[in-house]
Amino acid sequence: MANRRVSFFIVICITVLAVQASAQQDDPRSVNGRMWTFDYPPMEHFKAAYDFVPDAAWLEDVRMSALRFGGGCSASFVSPEGLVMTNFHCGLESVAEVTRPGEDLRREGFYAATLEDERKVPDLYVDQLMKIQDVTQEIIAAMRAAEDAEQAFAARDKAIAEITKRLTTDDLRCEVVTFFNGARFSAYLYKRFDDVRLVFSSELNFAFFGGIYDFWAYPRYSFDCDMFRVYDDGKPLKTEHYYSWSRGGAKENDPVFVVGNPGRTNRLVTADMLAYERDANMPNLVQMVTDRKEVLETWIRQHPEEGDAWFDELFGIVNAQEAYAGRLIGLRDDELMAKRQAFDDAFRTALKNNSTEWSRYGDLWSDIRKVTAGQREIAHDLYGLRTAGFGVSSYMARAAMIVNWIEQMAKPDAERDKRFQGSSGDLMGRILGKPVEVALEMDKMTLARQLRRMQRMLGNDDPVMRQALAGGTPEEAAARLLNGTFLKDSAAIAVVLEQRSLDGTDDPLISMVQLMMPRYQAATDRARELGAKQQVLTNKLGDAQYAVYGSSIPPDATFTLRISDGIVTGYPYNGTVAPPYTTFYGMYDHYYSFKDSKEAWDAMMGGNAWALPERWKNPPASFDLATPMNFISTTDIIGGNSGSAIINRNREVVGLAFDGNIESLAGAYIFAPEKGNRTIGVHSEGIIQALRHVYNAGRIVDEIERGRRR
Repeated sequence: MANRRVSFFIVICITVLAVQASAQQDDPRSVNGRMWTFDYPPMEHFKAAYDFVPDAAWLEDVRMSALRFGGGCSASFVSPEGLVMTNFHCGLESVAEVTRPGEDLRREGFYAATLEDERKVPDLYVDQLMKIQDVTQEIIAAMRAAEDAEQAFAARDKAIAEITKRLTTDDLRCEVVTFFNGARFSAYLYKRFDDVRLVFSSELNFAFFGGIYDFWAYPRYSFDCDMFRVYDDGKPLKTEHYYSWSRGGAKENDPVFVVGNPGRTNRLVTADMLAYERDANMPNLVQMVTDRKEVLETWIRQHPEEGDAWFDELFGIVNAQEAYAGRLIGLRDDELMAKRQAFDDAFRTALKNNSTEWSRYGDLWSDIRKVTAGQREIAHDLYGLRTAGFGVSSYMARAAMIVNWIEQMAKPDAERDKRFQGSSGDLMGRILGKPVEVALEMDKMTLARQLRRMQRMLGNDDPVMRQALAGGTPEEAAARLLNGTFLKDSAAIAVVLEQRSLDGTDDPLISMVQLMMPRYQAATDRARELGAKQQVLTNKLGDAQYAVYGSSIPPDATFTLRISDGIVTGYPYNGTVAPPYTTFYGMYDHYYSFKDSKEAWDAMMGGNAWALPERWKNPPASFDLATPMNFISTTDIIGGNSGSAIINRNREVVGLAFDGNIESLAGAYIFAPEKGNRTIGVHSEGIIQALRHVYNAGRIVDEIERGRRR
């Protein structure tokens, strides 16, 4: 009977959650998400969803409390003394920059017990968005005077450059932001602070608890939190705008807002564009990063002493592999694709209802379909015959550069590519004469995986593959090609470069590259032509969407400030229900459950993925293990939002966004909280309690609590 009651309860929970989510998703426009700009705040939406209409003062304070952190993350002021909160993974490089000889701050953590102990980070800066100015009409007017699309884009770029120069002052930096693929433009004026100092950083094993296994997972137990401080004229910045700290943090069903800088989304597309992404581009990306991840993990297993040297790359690769794989899962979800198609249909119907707009934009979908059909025709050569870049053998890349150099240097100087004209060509020749600085065995693993990708795309009967494989496996071919190339011999390379000829060179890798390059060049030329056509069509698509919907749909993310709304709630998954928040009890359960597991080995962590730092193995009795640690909400985020504050309607911190779950990754294209898309944050109470009781960082806690407005 007890089991039946539990099962019945779970069914009811799943049903309620599904009904709630479905009710929010009846409008086809919802697939475009909730990354609202401060240019066009969604007052009607906030009123309908939460009975809450923020005034101008609320919006200004929220906007100016948020920050861009360095080149790719978000952050926020959380005290009137310039204290800044962001993620551990956003501060990784900064922590490395201030680490002194004999220290390992990345793994051991850092806390500045006094102001004097706070360490200035070289070249780190934060940007505060001070003003927003609509410059649409100025740019559109410049484009209208052009005779064709190419001239229009040139006029647009010129106008943007002029506006940027005019509005940039000694105090403010101007960036012109494009919305709706060119339908609207705004000038964002930022104040930059470049004296930023590290105050607190947690340990690697605590911030990334669960390692590669828990990337994008939920339930989650990660303390992805760092604290910095902005200084002005050598003293802590006195700031009027900051988020005060809530009492108790986020609760289930609470409305919450994420304020940060989402990187890039591609939601303003058609179903045909997404289908090409699903079938061609994304599978290739997933396989490339998966291959690199496997190479690095294998290498670190074989050479554990090199683990720390490869940490940064492996972290980036794991992050990318999971992100791209999650996007591909979403693209292969028929329900999600049907949602994009439903929006396309509703969008076209709205256009048809206006004869003027239909005459301007009605052919868009068929024209885009022609472009994607052309892209499909060249996809195999475009992705399969690359001789440089990520996922390509370093020796193959050097072979291609030498082949290209010799071909270019045989031409009169004026007919060469600009990169090879004059002294540049001679300089490149000297660079090519240097040996390839890469481990041969690692490059064999890379080349074997590259050949296997090529085999999948081109097939065994393709002339390139017949020559490359010679009847063997990709692994055998990689060994044969690299063992037989002269590129390992600097003296032999010097002879070829001096003679500027490959005549008489019997090199299997060079021969393979010579067969690949003409086809690849033809594919890239065609791709460039199709890309130009798609840019024009995408701009028209943005114009059409804005003509129909205006700002009732948010524009695609551009790594500029957005506010996203949602509620704290769980979701059905794996036949059960994910809780709205996790506690430190769950963290210890994972620690003890995986403590002796050999399967928990993680190359990135250099050991057990669920290991804990020493200070956390025996927390003080004053620490309440029932404290919320992580929590989830239906807010809309993507890469770039890392480090965003999660606030309530009182402008109080209830959490710190650090990730999305696996279901969120399709959000690059389609926002679907009813499919489980959730933001994961560090709970504000978890941050305070950890700082107070485990890190003994009372100075930070006191500062945060002094800043409470109520």
